[in-house]
Amino acid sequence: MSNRLTNFASTMISNNPITQQILGICSALAVTTSVATSLTMSVALTLVLCSSNALISAIREHIPNSIRLIVQITIIATMVIITDQFLRAYAFELSRQLSIFVGLIVTNCLVLGRAEVFAMHNRVGPSIVDALSNSFGYGLILLIVGTIREVLGQGTWLGWTVLPTVSQGGWFEPLGLMSHAPSAYFIIGLVVWTIRSHWQHLAEPTRFKIKSMEKQS
Repeated sequence: MSNRLTNFASTMISNNPITQQILGICSALAVTTSVATSLTMSVALTLVLCSSNALISAIREHIPNSIRLIVQITIIATMVIITDQFLRAYAFELSRQLSIFVGLIVTNCLVLGRAEVFAMHNRVGPSIVDALSNSFGYGLILLIVGTIREVLGQGTWLGWTVLPTVSQGGWFEPLGLMSHAPSAYFIIGLVVWTIRSHWQHLAEPTRFKIKSMEKQS
């Protein structure tokens, strides 16, 4: 049990799908304008990743190798459609804010990657745990980015006022940049830099060495 918890925590931080594997960046840029949309996208991806991993793992021994990717994508697409329709039925406003990005989970490299790398080679239980650890790591970064963008861009957190804005008679002037995707790009970059500075073993090795001094003759 302790090993599983250690691996779970390791995936969330040291092998985070966004900060380390650099997967799911597009959705992280687009849907993190608020905490509500960030949480909704995280839950949607968690449901898709867990259900698809479980199904693929359960039938992995019956999937011909030549069509395994087709089967995986079909299963993932089915789970995405079910999740998208559920959001449209019970959380239409959030579904409208997320636009096409729930549907685009089917093209998310994180989902297909875990299916191909892990679910195809492991039992259902470990595959679900792997899906949870990766989706929680993904959701953690989305929550961080969504919090920063909503607080600085709207003065609220999950709709609750944190910084009273000038229009409300307060002192805070919302930063317009936070409503645009480039702000998420910069924030994610700062998160990656912070993590790799604190845990230096997570930084990628330098590929090219730059000479600081010319060779003395």
